Amino acid sequence: MSQKVFLISPEAPPHQFAGPGEQRQVKAGGIRLGTLDNAKGNADHLLAFVVEGVRKLVPVASVVSLKKRNPSVPASGEVLDQLAAEADFVVTAMAD
Repeated sequence: MSQKVFLISPEAPPHQFAGPGEQRQVKAGGIRLGTLDNAKGNADHLLAFVVEGVRKLVPVASVVSLKKRNPSVPASGEVLDQLAAEADFVVTAMAD
């Protein structure tokens, strides 16, 4: 007896991106790098590895590392404002 099997893939079609934006120049003193820890376990370790890797690739003038108070809520406006004021680039991470 022959039975039909229907398979459904939950994958969405690939997203079409607009492409690369404007290329930023690294300032003479280096970039001001920001990190935003989402307050989950090991996110701080992951971000430390990222900062270490970035330092090997480009000059880094300063690093500002901030942490959300709770992983299930967005970063506060105060945290986002501080990152905007003190960083040229921001990396955020989730980990467990």
